[in-house]
Amino acid sequence: MPRRGAVPPLEGLTMNENYDAYAVAIIIAFGALIIAGLMGAALVYGQRDAFFFALGASAAAWLSGYAVFLDRPRSFMVLVGLSVAMAVAATLVLAF
Repeated sequence: MPRRGAVPPLEGLTMNENYDAYAVAIIIAFGALIIAGLMGAALVYGQRDAFFFALGASAAAWLSGYAVFLDRPRSFMVLVGLSVAMAVAATLVLAF
């Protein structure tokens, strides 16, 4: 006899087990927000080099989304690494 107030198991409903695609989408979305902030800061301070580094970082991050869709993990790693390097370079140009 089932316990009183017990929730019966849901049959036929399964959770999507493709967590990595959602995680990558979230990472790319928040990365784009950070890079857009770098681009905005570069425009405000008039730093052309920092703006172009941030633009390159955003382009690499944008292309990394397509690398996920096309199932190219090495291309994804290279593009994300390039995006991080360019974002750090934009930050250094703004800071110094």
